Amino acid sequence: MTVYDFSVNDVYGNPVLLQTYAGKVLLIVNTATRCGLTRQYQDLQNLYKKYNSQGFEILDFPCNQFANQAPESDLEIANFCQLNYKTTFKTFAKIKVNGNGQHPLYRYLKKQKPGIFGSMIKWNFTKFLINRQGIVSDRFEPGDTSDRYESKIQRLLSEDVTIIP
Repeated sequence: MTVYDFSVNDVYGNPVLLQTYAGKVLLIVNTATRCGLTRQYQDLQNLYKKYNSQGFEILDFPCNQFANQAPESDLEIANFCQLNYKTTFKTFAKIKVNGNGQHPLYRYLKKQKPGIFGSMIKWNFTKFLINRQGIVSDRFEPGDTSDRYESKIQRLLSEDVTIIP
């Protein structure tokens, strides 16, 4: 099993097969618009601009499970990110990352790379780095900024990998 086995919804409620990202290096992030860490959107956008042409994608999953810090609608969140942080990476529909109703993608991610709280997501802006084969490579906690993981993105982008669908 890989992340390519999952489907998620875009901000319009349309299903998106993660298989469409096969062969890309992915950074999957649960986010919020009213969090003290929301400024990380700028850091993420800078990474996206720098590495997207090399096969890097950021998948943004807003989550309202932490202190109600993403109360807006899916489309309002996407618009907020584009207007305030000039994001050009994909924002998806809000999902749950812990507990009852958690999205199967996050159940899988947490099982592959438990964090400091085991299988729980600690807070907004937890990041999972995925290699070109759809395997979880690393997990980074909310306070981790790109200076902690940019070199790992570069390493995964430089790997010559044959993708087997």
